[in-house]
Amino acid sequence: MKKLLPTSTVGSLPKPAWLATPEKLWSPWKLEGDKLLEGKQDALRISLHEQQLAGLDIICDGEQTRQHFVTTFIEHLSGVDFENRKTVKIRDRYDASVPIVVDEISRRKSVFVEDAKFLRKQTNKPIKWALPGPMTMVDTLYDNHYKSREKLAWEFAKALNEEAKELQKAGVDIIQFDEPAFNVFFEEVNDWGMATLERAMEDLNCETAVHICYGYGIKANNDWKKTLGSEWRQYEEIFPEIQNSNIDIVSLECHNSGVPIDLIELISEKKVMVGAIDVATNKIETPEEVANTLRKALEFVAIENLYPCTNCGMAPLSRKVAQDKLNALTAGTEIIRKELSI
Repeated sequence: MKKLLPTSTVGSLPKPAWLATPEKLWSPWKLEGDKLLEGKQDALRISLHEQQLAGLDIICDGEQTRQHFVTTFIEHLSGVDFENRKTVKIRDRYDASVPIVVDEISRRKSVFVEDAKFLRKQTNKPIKWALPGPMTMVDTLYDNHYKSREKLAWEFAKALNEEAKELQKAGVDIIQFDEPAFNVFFEEVNDWGMATLERAMEDLNCETAVHICYGYGIKANNDWKKTLGSEWRQYEEIFPEIQNSNIDIVSLECHNSGVPIDLIELISEKKVMVGAIDVATNKIETPEEVANTLRKALEFVAIENLYPCTNCGMAPLSRKVAQDKLNALTAGTEIIRKELSI
């Protein structure tokens, strides 16, 4: 990435109301068959257009072709039963009805590659594509086969690596692995979580990123954040392991969070996607608020390694709120560019 302070969103953006019920996770599709495929492609075009209107430098797919950032990938794997489900607690926080692992995991075919090819044809800007990380996948279903979170994670990592290699061939510039579970299961991260993530990234030549946040702006996550006190130091538990990894970019939640900004020093050798937009509120940040978050981050990360971004995905927000927040992100970034004459 040659441009300084390249802006992007973490990944998900609100879907059009004609495609899926807005402001809701796991929202069912309103279309079927060929009309659904056409609707997804139209939504991709709209998402691209809205990101370009906001002036983003790195384009995402907005996750317009998937219902959920984790389960859409899982449902394309063999060995998982989506008909008979179990209720489990996601990240020790909220209950969800999830599929069951009933047999050996394997990737039968590509999941997002055709979508990535479609998006690649629509823009010359760099493209970032998000995949769920192995640990977060393990935490989003019920395992009745391997009976081991670690064994299951290694199988998921293999499938993810196959997908990531094909996405790279399709022209994706940055492949991002979403691992919100890293902020919860610290011992497992250090025991096998980072190792399985590295397996998912194996032999990739494009840039790689890991997104570690405190979750979508849903009630369960917001309630959990209230229990974390004035300082959120979870990143401190995992950053040393990330610093020693092959990951190129680390995506963090910074704005309106309790994260001490100096924790960025623990990943001083990495590029950092600094979350300067709060996705847990409908309040629109002012450009100056965004600029202030970036100024603080620049005390601990070199300007060539700072990527202004959102805290997390914005799927649960309204389209207008999401668009206004993206506009604020780019306007705030432009303030810093002018200050530094870049």
